[in-house]
Amino acid sequence: MFPLHKSGALQLLQGGRDFFPALIKALDAAQIWIQLETYIFDFHGAGAEIAEALIRAGRRGVTVQVLVDGIGTSPLPAEWRQKFAAAQVDWCVYSPLGTGLSGLGLLLPERWRRLHRKLCAIDQHTLFCGGINVLDDFYDPNHGELQAPRVDFAVVVTGPLAVEAADAMALLWWRVQAGYSARQRHMAAAWEKFKEAGYGGRTGIAHLAAAHEIGASGPKAALILRDNLRNRSSIERAYRKAIGKAHQEIIIANAYFLPGGKLRRALIGAARRGVRVTLLLQGRYEYFMQYHAARPVYGALLAAGVEIHEYEAGFLHAKVAVVDGHWATVGSSNLDPLSLLLAREANVVVEDKAFAERLAGILRVAMVSQGRRMEPADHSHRPLGQRLRGWAAYALVRLALLVTGQRY
Repeated sequence: MFPLHKSGALQLLQGGRDFFPALIKALDAAQIWIQLETYIFDFHGAGAEIAEALIRAGRRGVTVQVLVDGIGTSPLPAEWRQKFAAAQVDWCVYSPLGTGLSGLGLLLPERWRRLHRKLCAIDQHTLFCGGINVLDDFYDPNHGELQAPRVDFAVVVTGPLAVEAADAMALLWWRVQAGYSARQRHMAAAWEKFKEAGYGGRTGIAHLAAAHEIGASGPKAALILRDNLRNRSSIERAYRKAIGKAHQEIIIANAYFLPGGKLRRALIGAARRGVRVTLLLQGRYEYFMQYHAARPVYGALLAAGVEIHEYEAGFLHAKVAVVDGHWATVGSSNLDPLSLLLAREANVVVEDKAFAERLAGILRVAMVSQGRRMEPADHSHRPLGQRLRGWAAYALVRLALLVTGQRY
């Protein structure tokens, strides 16, 4: 279903301390083309450093394309708009909300389909993919300065996955630029012509990509993209397939956890057949809906023997999993309706024992040293107020799905 191919070099990056220096180094080495997609692009701290690296690339003649989400990212500050324009850094907004009455478009279910993937492709040979926004680890737009860094992950990989990602990102950029016009009847044919022209005039890309692809000899990996056309359930199917084949252990760390019926049954089924299923979930209050709506589904999981640990030392933003010590996924997709049904997401799946065991080791340490295990008795006897908030949030989520026409 999701064929894994030999990748080039593949590395796990833990949090902004690993991610931002690696990304800046890669941006500074770019020769022809930088494609960056992110839900949040914030200009505090590390975000400003990334912006400056993009400007340096633009000044030396690299094509730089930045696509951000219209809800996740605030309007581009005037200072940075001028800097980007001077360096010819292209900045584009996915599904902007607009102002005044046009801003009420968020009430339309179609506007809930957001760009949530975090990807950066450089010269079609280096790919960054994960859950880390262009957002400093110690700052949050809603909570201000943070005392502890977010727990999050990304991977950097070279080879065929970078070529695949660059093509998908170029297609989305092209569609956003074209405004998704329904009147363009020959979009597919026009896109093929655009590619044949070197993605709008970029030259040398094919040569660079081919040179790096030949040497692909690293772990097996696959890029899984979720959209609202042909890949509606791609990431959830990848999870369910891995869970269904599990024999020993499943570890999942997920920031916003509200799985649908099929995924919940898969986890419960694995636990009942003797697989150790461990979840590391958000323990700190961040958003009402995400925090409270998940609580009503915990009971059935706990009753089946699933271990739930809540991370309380800081904000958990990870979207990762490890199965049987050899299968792993790192990406942008939460296990909730927004990610699995509505948003554009991107995950990398890796089949490699060393990679999987390193990720699993980090998660185990976080559970033991900074997590709190939820006991079934404590969950079943939680205060009435907590239960009411949980069921209210869960009901609102179900109502929202009903409005969008989604079954979950």
